[in-house]
Amino acid sequence: MKAKTKKQLISLLLLIALVILLPYLGIELDDVFGPSAPQSGTEQGSDYTLVFPADRYPETGKHIKDAVAAGASAVCTIDREGAEGNREQSLRGIPTKKGFDRDEWPMAMCEEGGEGADIAYISPSDNRGAGAWVSNQLEKYPNGTRILFVVE
Repeated sequence: MKAKTKKQLISLLLLIALVILLPYLGIELDDVFGPSAPQSGTEQGSDYTLVFPADRYPETGKHIKDAVAAGASAVCTIDREGAEGNREQSLRGIPTKKGFDRDEWPMAMCEEGGEGADIAYISPSDNRGAGAWVSNQLEKYPNGTRILFVVE
């Protein structure tokens, strides 16, 4: 076997071993290789599709699914500057509850958010983890980008 072929084979075997071992070490593939980019998509007039990991954030995933099933938009048009105002509108009149966060769908950072958003009480760790994950996934996209959320 040629030296170049041996090196390629060894590299491939090491990569396979790494991918197999990472979950046992508590390391996500996104942590090693970077987050998966949303896929291009035209469903519901979106620019990209983002697959939301309900296995990592089950309460938030359930809330998104339930809100969309009840008629809320599955598409989020990024509007970071409008987030504070949207949050104020969507949470107005919704009391806080000790030990829970008030989760909004559509999110405050979405043009579709604000008044009339669906609100659910969920654990702070799930809500804040999901928020950080979404923010990380969408940070490279400018305002006005339309993201279709698919919960899996």
